[in-house]
Amino acid sequence: MSVQKVKDSSDLDAKVPAHLRRTSITGLTVTSDPSHRCVKARVVHKGPMISCAQKDGIEMLKAEIREKDLPQSTTEHTSINVIFFGTLAKDFSQSVRQGDVVLLADFTIKKSPSFLRDKLHPCQLEMDGNDAFVYVCSSAAPSQGPSCSEAKYTYVPLNNLKHKTVVNVYGVVTFFKQPFPSKGSDYCSTLKITDQSDVKVSCNIFSKKLEDHPVIFRVGDIIRLHRFKTGIFNDSMTLLNTYGWSAVTFDGIIDSPVTPRATSKSFYFGESDRNTVQKLRQWASSQSLISNEPTVSLSSVSPGMYFDFTCQLLAKAVMDSRCILLKVWDGTKCEHPLLNIAVASDALVGESTAAKDRMNLTANVLVYDNHMEAAQDLKPGTFLRFYNLRSLLQRAPDQQADQAEHLSFHLHGGSTYGRGLRSLPAESPDLQSLKSVLENHVDLDEYDEVNDGTLLEIWYTPPEAVVLPNDEEPDEADTGHSYTVRTCEHNTQQLTLARVKRSTPPLSCHVRARVKKYHPQQLYQCLKLFCSKCKTMKDVPDDGAVAKVFRESARENRPCDVQWAATSSVRSREAGRNISMHISRDMVGQSTHMHLIFVEGTTLDEICVLSRNYENLVPVRSENGRMALMDLTAPFLFSRDKRYYGCKQCSLNTFENHVFAGMETYDGQTVAEALGVQLMQYRLLIQFELDDGTDTLEALLWENAEKFFHVSAVDASGSQDLQDKIQTIIDTIKPPQSSLEERPWLDLCLSVYTVKDNDSNNKVCYQITDSEIREE
Repeated sequence: MSVQKVKDSSDLDAKVPAHLRRTSITGLTVTSDPSHRCVKARVVHKGPMISCAQKDGIEMLKAEIREKDLPQSTTEHTSINVIFFGTLAKDFSQSVRQGDVVLLADFTIKKSPSFLRDKLHPCQLEMDGNDAFVYVCSSAAPSQGPSCSEAKYTYVPLNNLKHKTVVNVYGVVTFFKQPFPSKGSDYCSTLKITDQSDVKVSCNIFSKKLEDHPVIFRVGDIIRLHRFKTGIFNDSMTLLNTYGWSAVTFDGIIDSPVTPRATSKSFYFGESDRNTVQKLRQWASSQSLISNEPTVSLSSVSPGMYFDFTCQLLAKAVMDSRCILLKVWDGTKCEHPLLNIAVASDALVGESTAAKDRMNLTANVLVYDNHMEAAQDLKPGTFLRFYNLRSLLQRAPDQQADQAEHLSFHLHGGSTYGRGLRSLPAESPDLQSLKSVLENHVDLDEYDEVNDGTLLEIWYTPPEAVVLPNDEEPDEADTGHSYTVRTCEHNTQQLTLARVKRSTPPLSCHVRARVKKYHPQQLYQCLKLFCSKCKTMKDVPDDGAVAKVFRESARENRPCDVQWAATSSVRSREAGRNISMHISRDMVGQSTHMHLIFVEGTTLDEICVLSRNYENLVPVRSENGRMALMDLTAPFLFSRDKRYYGCKQCSLNTFENHVFAGMETYDGQTVAEALGVQLMQYRLLIQFELDDGTDTLEALLWENAEKFFHVSAVDASGSQDLQDKIQTIIDTIKPPQSSLEERPWLDLCLSVYTVKDNDSNNKVCYQITDSEIREE
């Protein structure tokens, strides 16, 4: 069925077949049955027609729709992406405009691949075939406000304003400041507006609540003001809000939806208002009041600029009582090296930005004083805009005077020249181009990990190196006791660090040095997960992220229909949720404590309790009635105190019963192979800054780490005692509060080699090999 139009929004409900039930967008899940459901919503974005390579070049169109008539408290997952295919995509493109209200039925529900990026609904709707239908009501048909009798307001042109009168006006914003604390108890907004009379008028708005102030995103927005009093200041006409005032703003871009942004829950907006907004848009465009590029991209920023910047918040951290750090990006790469501000991992709220930092994609913005209140309320993932942001060159505190300066960003206190910041709604027309750019970096959203193209090359295996004979006389440092011992068999030359840095790689040599610094400071961060197949590495997921995967799986859990397994269920403490345990029928009657058990509907805390008594637990979920593994953010196997993780990129994530037949032992590797999972290996990684008095250099301890500490990484992952052992060793080679001279000497074997950085330049790296702590 093609797209069909109706005259009025109420006609849409009349078109719903009797067997269909209208469903809220917020209630849709991947497991929802769409066969008897329909959705009514407003189109907030419509993309172009494109060719879909996955469907043999068939035409497709992507649109974003947003729920209508929502309660004020509903804020999450109210917008969802819809993908149209074939002739339906063509009809939709020709018949539907942004702002129209649509009724959709006979769709399928799929997981949204862009959820982490666009922060919309975690699902998406797909529509294809002759049975799918779309009814549309033009955005010009409905109106907001009274329906029985149209409200009447008189609007005064700005050149006709009289002193000390209360008026209603329309205008185009030519300047504005975000709300800031006044000297009293109110917040104050300041703006300037103009209209077709070309007269500019200043306006001040005072209100105790931030949410009462007009929502202005950019110069060129249209604003409607009701019940404002005129006055004279410095021989110029001004406007000031009075009792019962209201403000409504609109996007100033031609052809964008005429969607009111109101400060009041009840307001009138009719056809005459729509016409007024359209006329002001046309006039403002002809006067060049609206910039096609309202903000500057990160790739265009130069030192010393003051600019507006639209971006997405990745993470934040409070630096002190007067400053907060916002880590943001817009998907473009800055032409200048960006200053990376060190923050303790436990102080950072949001996702890790390490991968984006290495690619020069992350802007670290320091926000000061009166702007902190707005910054602290922002959540990672929010889109926002900085106004009058400053860029300047500076050095990090640990940089030397002869090192190059890096570009930094500061939003200073005060409101001069409109300085401030504001969050933007995800459906804002200004964000469409930004979202398109961020789509090119989807892999960074899902995998913040180190691979063979990154700057540090932390897992890189050094090439065969030239071994120099030990023909130098021992120096002063050779006479001291060393806390380490070299285990290499060759008679490798001992060099000073100064000479090592002058040497030509590849090279293997001996050095004697002390530890000046090490990284990471939190030793639990030394434990990493490494995929030997795709050569990627990431941090071990924290319990918060893992618990979220379990909660979502348990909340959407439906029992699996597993023919090859015997199933038992128990009620959880949470009402309405059962925990199911599946075991192969071949094992029924045997002791289950050592065998493989598939657990469904459990939380992280519950499976940790179960793992105390059962050796091998595999958490699973139901997918269309079939057993499936959980998202690999969570471990695929719990074995007592140990957890085993799989690589998201390399795992097949499928399994059948027959692969478990005949298995006699269940370790991480054999279970991974049976489940189609690429096992990620636990590795220890630490970076030492070494100092021998002649120079310093940073050396990685990676492939030799387990031998160095006499600790297995996988054993350390589940043992606090072994983690304490590593910490004790670190505290011995670099005692807290000690001077460099008080620290022990370390005899180390060092490999020197080169790798390519992101700009294809050679970078010299150093790695500690064939060395271990001396056991007394």
